[in-house]
Amino acid sequence: MNLKDAVAIVTGGSSGIGYAIAETLKEAGAKVAITGRHRERLTQAEQELGVWATNADVSKEEDVKRVFAEVIEEFGHVDILVNNAGFGVFHELVEQDRESFEAVMATNVTGAMMMGREAAKHFIERQSGNIVNIASTAALRGAPRGTAYYASKFALRGMTECWRAELRKHNVRVMLVNPSEVVTGFFDTAGLPQQVNETKLQPEDIAHAVRAMLEMNDRGFTTELTVFATNPRD
Repeated sequence: MNLKDAVAIVTGGSSGIGYAIAETLKEAGAKVAITGRHRERLTQAEQELGVWATNADVSKEEDVKRVFAEVIEEFGHVDILVNNAGFGVFHELVEQDRESFEAVMATNVTGAMMMGREAAKHFIERQSGNIVNIASTAALRGAPRGTAYYASKFALRGMTECWRAELRKHNVRVMLVNPSEVVTGFFDTAGLPQQVNETKLQPEDIAHAVRAMLEMNDRGFTTELTVFATNPRD
């Protein structure tokens, strides 16, 4: 697709991978709307990137519906949804509490579903559209302490396949991106250590992949793309 003047919604667009995707799509000529839960960070990203922003929590249905209503009022339509909002908690199974497990699922799975649902309604009506779900290599295999986060990414991958099967007949492309470790604030938020160096993936690497997937001619699409660092060092 030609990204010039295409309208894109990027959830979790105020930092990390979402910020880089919003920046890259804006540079390609798209009209970009970002969402985020943290108002100060969202306002800063809006000013830095020159995009349109709305404070929203994708785990809340009223926020999801409001996002689409506001974006369509502002831009007239939507061409792209990037489901990027997400976070993780990491506990041994015997220590995994229900509250934090359900919080991860509410954002990473239910929130993505609700955003995808509202996008699908709009895209079916227009008989065109693009959904890009940002998953993780955690969607491909399990690991210790991964019960909540890994399960959420497995679920997102499964939903992606279901949506793709439903929406292809409406000219809607549904794509999945699985980044391996990326240098962002994700690890700090999750309470995990991360060694930062230039050999590891950066947010702009994932943004580049998303742009390339979207810019492919509409007659085809990349169903799933996994991105690894070439030779990362800890």
